[in-house]
Amino acid sequence: MRKALIPSWQRAGRWASRVWLTAGFAFLYLPIVALVVYSFNDSPLPTVWGGFTLEWFRKLLHDTELLEGLWLSLKTAFCTATAAVVLGTCAAWALSKHKRFGGRTLMVGMINAPLVMPEVIIGLSLLLMLVSVQRVLGFPERGMLTIWMGHLLVGMAYATVVIQARLQTLNPQLEEAAQDLGARPLQVFFLVTLPMIAQSLASAWLLTFTLSLDDVVLAAFLSGPGSTTMPLVIFSRARLGLDPSVNAVATLVIAVVAVAVVGGSYLLARAERRRTQEMAQAARS
Repeated sequence: MRKALIPSWQRAGRWASRVWLTAGFAFLYLPIVALVVYSFNDSPLPTVWGGFTLEWFRKLLHDTELLEGLWLSLKTAFCTATAAVVLGTCAAWALSKHKRFGGRTLMVGMINAPLVMPEVIIGLSLLLMLVSVQRVLGFPERGMLTIWMGHLLVGMAYATVVIQARLQTLNPQLEEAAQDLGARPLQVFFLVTLPMIAQSLASAWLLTFTLSLDDVVLAAFLSGPGSTTMPLVIFSRARLGLDPSVNAVATLVIAVVAVAVVGGSYLLARAERRRTQEMAQAARS
């Protein structure tokens, strides 16, 4: 009876929305599924199925160049994400809690600049600056440190935007109530504000980690001998033709990231439910 009351054009619109949504998800995720499937391909040709095998994962254990690139990318991405969240939190806090201070407009512009500026320009400018500094001081050599500096410049901008969006939606009365009860500003931040923005911190960390892990442009400008990241190794091999060992390392990365995202989401959801229950109990008492 309810379906009969719904106009036909509304039902058609719902089905069209579902079709477009399904097509969008298929466009995004089917290539990833194909990559994972062909990482178990027995054929040396990456696009011809020759049966199931784990040979490429065994060969990956002896691929020193690819493993070293993966390890360097993971270290750089972890350091970048951690530092970006810390600095982004400080910047977002200053912009959210202090509406007027000298240099605010300049600070906002400097934070938003890496979001709209091409990475080629950022990488070239950083390379010229680092070369000039190295000529004067003899430091730093191009390697993990310089790649981290470039990734941090971009990652901090993304982290600031994500965290600031969450800080602007917080109820200031909760922080004011904590201060009225005798909590110091530092205690208010760690005991009240930080738990409420934990999800945005995790989102910012995952976003900057991903951006750093798959970056090619900045790493190409800022890397040096013996410091080739995994995307650069894959990009250099793509010119000569990829083999399924690249699919194997990509499958491992996808598995690690998927487990981390699911586990982090579960822990954050459980913490949020616990906090909601505690607030409800406190309100009843």
